[in-house]
Amino acid sequence: MTERETGERRAAGPWLLGVRHHGPGSARAVGAALAQYEPKALLIEGPPEADALVALAADEEMRPPVALLAHVTDDPGRAAFWPLAEFSPEWVALQWALRRGVPVRFIDLPAAHSLAGAGEPSPAGPESVPAPESQPIPGPGRAPEPQPAPESEPGPAAGDARVDPIGVLAEAAGYDDAERWWEDVVEHRGTAAAGDALAPFEALAEAMGALREQGQEPDQEGQAGREAQAGGASRDAVREAHMRLRLREARREFGDDIAVVCGAWHVPALAQRTTVTADRALLKGLPKAKVSVTWVPWTHRRLARKSGYGAGIASPGWYGHLFSSPDRPIERWLTKVAGLLRQEDYAVSTAHVIEAVRLAESLAAMRGRPLAGLTETEDAVRAVLSDGSDVPASLIHDRLVVGDVLGEVPRAAPAVPLQRDIARLQRTLRLKPEAKERELELDLRKETDAARSRLLHRLRLLDIPWGAPAHSRTSTGTFRETWRLRWEPELSVRVAEAGIWGTTVLAAATARAASDAADASALAEVTALAERCLLAELPEALPVVMRVLADRAALDADVGHLAQALPALVRSVRYGDVRGTDAAALREVAVGLAERVFVGLPPACASLDAEGAAEMRTHLDATRQAVGLLSQAAGDGGLRGGLLGRWTEVLRVLAEREAIPGLIRGRAARILVDDGRLEDGGAARLMGLALSPGVPPADAAAWIEGFVGGGAGGMLLVHDERLLALVDGWLTRVPGEAFTDVLPLLRRTFSQYEPGVRRTLGELIRRGPVAAGAAGGVAGGGTAVGGEEAAAPGFGPGLDRDRAAAVLPTLRALLGTTGTGTATDTSTGTATDTSTGEMR
Repeated sequence: MTERETGERRAAGPWLLGVRHHGPGSARAVGAALAQYEPKALLIEGPPEADALVALAADEEMRPPVALLAHVTDDPGRAAFWPLAEFSPEWVALQWALRRGVPVRFIDLPAAHSLAGAGEPSPAGPESVPAPESQPIPGPGRAPEPQPAPESEPGPAAGDARVDPIGVLAEAAGYDDAERWWEDVVEHRGTAAAGDALAPFEALAEAMGALREQGQEPDQEGQAGREAQAGGASRDAVREAHMRLRLREARREFGDDIAVVCGAWHVPALAQRTTVTADRALLKGLPKAKVSVTWVPWTHRRLARKSGYGAGIASPGWYGHLFSSPDRPIERWLTKVAGLLRQEDYAVSTAHVIEAVRLAESLAAMRGRPLAGLTETEDAVRAVLSDGSDVPASLIHDRLVVGDVLGEVPRAAPAVPLQRDIARLQRTLRLKPEAKERELELDLRKETDAARSRLLHRLRLLDIPWGAPAHSRTSTGTFRETWRLRWEPELSVRVAEAGIWGTTVLAAATARAASDAADASALAEVTALAERCLLAELPEALPVVMRVLADRAALDADVGHLAQALPALVRSVRYGDVRGTDAAALREVAVGLAERVFVGLPPACASLDAEGAAEMRTHLDATRQAVGLLSQAAGDGGLRGGLLGRWTEVLRVLAEREAIPGLIRGRAARILVDDGRLEDGGAARLMGLALSPGVPPADAAAWIEGFVGGGAGGMLLVHDERLLALVDGWLTRVPGEAFTDVLPLLRRTFSQYEPGVRRTLGELIRRGPVAAGAAGGVAGGGTAVGGEEAAAPGFGPGLDRDRAAAVLPTLRALLGTTGTGTATDTSTGTATDTSTGEMR
């Protein structure tokens, strides 16, 4: 444009730059328009409370993606985010204004009104009235609606559906895919070297105006349940009224030389002529709350639409690449893909990349697209770089198409004291927050790793799950811990909420633990809390928790509750020994709790139904493990022998008392066998009693489930064929009418075995009563059955000479024996030709 034309357009301000949030094409267009017209002031759709934070966006430590976080000061859980990425039009406009010293104002409805609204926030914003951005595919430039805190994300209400402007325009253009149309006409369009930079915005505004005039609004029935409190006006109308009032204020201060960056859907409403009185009437009576606003880091993963963000996009990593690539975006993208695949040990060469680029461009030409898009590159990667496999697709999608970029905010950004203490500890312990999930191995014998463990456990106690414990693949020792770490933006809200407990991590975790102990409703909750306090090393909170634990344990007479609480308490004693903390009080309570479980178990197990017996079996297993750990942690021979001795007597009572369900009796017998507490033949005696003809088949099947159930039960039958013979003999005696009743129990029991174990058991049973009789009556050999030599346990009788001879040639080849000769079996006098394997 000429200078004269530019001057004429400048006088026709303000300029309404309608955009699509998180759109690189819109971002480039906004940058070009601002560079061409250089307005004196910039208005951006966003919460006005953030005006004081604009300068921080120019700080050298600020790295997008970031978000404005607003929360109610007295209730941090009522919070919302306004995310911004490097390719967001609002971020580009903000950076342009800061570089040139142009005043910036946010003009959307204040967060003080949004967060004070009655009801729960919608998925698109914190208000009880869902914003238009909550549709599946946001319209062009739909405003950067607040992203609600994770704990307040209910599903959208009925009637939340809204016509998608992009879909309507794409359909009018003959496209069946709205996103593909938007990419073709906007995202793949480069910055024009000359011409009017406002032309794209005027065309988009005209299209949005036509859609609004044709009634492409939310249906009134669906909207009726989402009315704002200001006279029944829709959410859009209230927001747009506030934008118009802010625009009038800016025009009085700066004149018409103003640029407004907002969602394209709102442009016709901002251009509409209304009276100040009418706009103020829409805002009259809105609720208000005191809010705090700050910058927080954001991630590409949370920008993705699949995360639940209403104004999100499907491929933030791809859009970021389009925005940052000065030229050859397809070549640069496929080079990134090849680099990622090489890191994952895929064989990818330069020739593969060249061929993939050619294929992507050819596909775009065949499909009539101006430039190859994400779909074409994915097809090319699948065909050329992945050899037709879809396996790398998920890796590329997670790491590149979506991405795991985590933004950074300057230390000068407002934050609660707890947030600053967490940041200090992260720097001290060299634990950098990352959006990508990673594993962290800790050796608790090292001071730094022990401090990291304490920090992570304290944050978990504060409901800030930055890290989650994981199973270690390298060691099972108690001096090692494995964590999976991933920092999510919502944790900033959790930190703000936890700030009510204290200004430091230690103080807040101590106060929270004491409060949780007082509020706990079950004994198991208190013991679990004691374990967490020990892991987090909270010396001031542990005495409080122990007093509550002692009081609850003294009053609780339910054996199930006591048995459920014992394992966590014993683990606490064990961790106390490992971490060098004084756990004497815990050990004393644990021993007392174990004694009460010993006394109460036999009467508690009597006359239980099937469901109650199954639950009690889990308590029995947990108690067994806890007694073993407690006896080890005690370190006193007398105490250890006393505990284990009393536990053995309890198990004998459970295994032999007829009033106890078969499932419990079988489990008790199995524990005695595993612990070596039964004399020779004791297991066979108990099984013989449980499977005698007078016992109902269902009770006998339950006993079998308790005794040989679980992964290791099959090996017990494999190595003790006397027990297998008893099970086999009982099963053959089950009447036909009762067999269908016991079959589900038996199937559930034997389905837990490994395939190899089941195959071995089937082979032993297939050999019939000879093997079983040999195992049950011969007991290791020495007596022939039916005139044949006795079989070794697990093998059939006699020697199959033909099968043995078949392996001799292969054995000779492996041993390198080249000569021929004859081998003689001294026990049978049989001669074998070693060259042919022929017996004679």
